[in-house]
Amino acid sequence: MESKLKILNAVKVVGFTVLTIGISIFLYGFFVSDYSAITGIGIGTVMGAIFIFLMGVFFVATEEMQEKVKRQLVR
Repeated sequence: MESKLKILNAVKVVGFTVLTIGISIFLYGFFVSDYSAITGIGIGTVMGAIFIFLMGVFFVATEEMQEKVKRQLVR
């Protein structure tokens, strides 16, 4: 259980950091810069953060289901 919490906390911290960077890049590209490529990079970074978070949660849920099935087979 402790390892799952560590993974969830790591995913949460990394996802939040990448999300913050992505939002910053997006806002800079949208309001400050004249280059539309920077806005696209910001959008891509935000999508990457969401992907990282969802994959981490999926990984923990999959691990939990495997342990649950393993416990049922042992009984």
